Amino acid sequence: MTATTTGTRPQKKAPGTFELGLSRIGYETRLYFRSPDTLFFTFFFPFIMLGIFTAAFSASGNIGANPDGSGGVSVGAYYLPGMLAAGMLLSGVQNLAVDIAGEKSDGTLKRLGGTPLSPLSYFLGKIGQVFVTAILQAGLLLLVARFLLDIALPTEPEKWATFAWVFLFGVITSAFLGIALASVPRSGKSATAVVIPVVLVLQFISGVYLQFTQLPEWMQNLASIFPLKWMAQGMRSVFLPESFAGAEQTGSWDLVWVAGALGMWLVVGLVVSRVTFRWIRRDA
Repeated sequence: MTATTTGTRPQKKAPGTFELGLSRIGYETRLYFRSPDTLFFTFFFPFIMLGIFTAAFSASGNIGANPDGSGGVSVGAYYLPGMLAAGMLLSGVQNLAVDIAGEKSDGTLKRLGGTPLSPLSYFLGKIGQVFVTAILQAGLLLLVARFLLDIALPTEPEKWATFAWVFLFGVITSAFLGIALASVPRSGKSATAVVIPVVLVLQFISGVYLQFTQLPEWMQNLASIFPLKWMAQGMRSVFLPESFAGAEQTGSWDLVWVAGALGMWLVVGLVVSRVTFRWIRRDA
């Protein structure tokens, strides 16, 4: 007697939160690189600014040089840490704040809210995209610095270990703050007008475009409230000689404070982004 089998097929298990989030990373990354204005103002902007500063101020000699002109670092080498920090801020805060505000305005988030995609999966996709693009940006920026601008990069493993955790903290913090800031603009059209001035001011007061020690003390204290100053300081500890630590506010790199400040802002960004995030605006 032969056994009979039923023709029923086992139902395919629906993807979980983590799987959906991972699948969103590739989708979000493809969208990012298909947007010319996003590429210019977030991905390539640090390259452009590093090139401008190097070309404009190199004739004045090395920064931090001795009275006889010896020592110090080139203009490009001095501004490289700030541009790496700015790249993290642009990739996370500016990119996500403008992007998510636009998705709220054009109805994308409302449509996603009617799918199995959870806010956590959506967050994973956005943060993953920021990681991918920030890593590519930082890697290309370092290659340009080394081979086009002839900037010497550190060789000590401990320096690169510091780079890794500052970069990790900085990117995650910037991503969560970008999601949180996206709740501020009233529409996608107003997002750039709200977000870009905030990001630009932070870059000027945090030692990215101006030498931090040349800023008034009150401005340095104001910048110390926000994460970009600490991201830039952490990057300076990696790429600048130890003698430059004396030019910081406390005369040292203060890496413990860098970690503490970024950790605090990471928690703030996580909490605010989760509390304020909605598939649609409450006043819609």
